[in-house]
Amino acid sequence: MDIIKPSDLKTILHSRRANIYYLEHCRVLVNGGRVEYVTDEGKQSLYWNIPIANTTVVMLGTGTSVTQAAMREFARAGVMVGFCGSGGTPLYAGNDTEVSWLSPQSEYRPTAFLQNWVSFWFDDEKRLAVAKEFQRIRIEQIQKHWLGSRMQRENKFNIDSIRLEKALTTFQDNLAGCQTSQEIMLQEAVMTKALYKMAANAVNYGEFIRAKRGGGTDIANRFLDHGNYLAYGLAAVATWALGLPHGLSVLHGKTRRGGLVFDVADLIKDALILPLAFIAAMEGDDEQEFRQRCIRLFQRAEALDVMIVALQEISQQAGQTER
Repeated sequence: MDIIKPSDLKTILHSRRANIYYLEHCRVLVNGGRVEYVTDEGKQSLYWNIPIANTTVVMLGTGTSVTQAAMREFARAGVMVGFCGSGGTPLYAGNDTEVSWLSPQSEYRPTAFLQNWVSFWFDDEKRLAVAKEFQRIRIEQIQKHWLGSRMQRENKFNIDSIRLEKALTTFQDNLAGCQTSQEIMLQEAVMTKALYKMAANAVNYGEFIRAKRGGGTDIANRFLDHGNYLAYGLAAVATWALGLPHGLSVLHGKTRRGGLVFDVADLIKDALILPLAFIAAMEGDDEQEFRQRCIRLFQRAEALDVMIVALQEISQQAGQTER
């Protein structure tokens, strides 16, 4: 039998991998050299293959267990693993109640991006400039997807394009005057609140108030939480693939563990997850159907590629200013 080397498992670039898994009430193990998850139906055990070479993220929900052998294979293939509650939220690893991922361990990740990143990260002004660049990309993604031809053909999402453009322009203008990351986050909160209202109006959802940490009984809130955690998974993969530690954030606090994951996820969260959550809520999706919508949209929008390219370009540009 041919031995599969770790390098063989990484031939598919992370930005081109197709699969994100959310599993619950099952066991994840290695069977016959393949990573599989096992479910029980009566006295019968059903085995399902996980194509790890084409997988970016595996989220393990309630009632799951994973073997050491399976974790070893995930690490060899560069798959990000996270433990979470029912429906993907909250996400935790071990005893951690913050967003956290079990990263594949490798000492052979690229160092050039990390070196560029740390060359500007300790300078408050340069880090603030990078935070503003993150927001510029975020605005660009919202314009691209909310005002794109595909969304315009979606008769269930009738966005007021004039109002949207005005809100984004105001946000961009206000960013220029921000002197601290706290000021950026304040402007960001104002814009996001406006986006929620526009999205709710676009699908005739009715009154909507964003409620985090579980979303209560409101289905759009629950879908927003669920989709956001999927975006966090992609962001964790993007930063790991480039060798950037999750703690080197530019906006979500210098001392907040995992802050860079939040920064990177924000590049696509509002553009993709926000409208989809309201559309799916109005169409009566359950969590599995919504999750599949998210994964298909991530693939179609090349969301992981957007994150990786943004990090590469920002790292190179900001790092070059130091030389």
